[in-house]
Amino acid sequence: MTQVSYSDLFDISHHRGYDEDIVEGDLVRTGPNLFPHFTVIAVNGDKAWVRNVQTGVDGLAPLTRCRKINGPEAAPSFD
Repeated sequence: MTQVSYSDLFDISHHRGYDEDIVEGDLVRTGPNLFPHFTVIAVNGDKAWVRNVQTGVDGLAPLTRCRKINGPEAAPSFD
């Protein structure tokens, strides 16, 4: 049996309206929630292989649902 997400069931769009380059090693979260955090292991096309930082569980996530945590807009510079 295939699991169905709320996004798929209710046809929720996760398009942000801007592009965000997510690459291996980035720390991301999925959707508007602050937790859980994931480390990006690999990116292929429009999917990311992610690992939950707290539990170590791996999964696949569409890049449209990933929000970068460690990007320049998330971490202020104190230079």
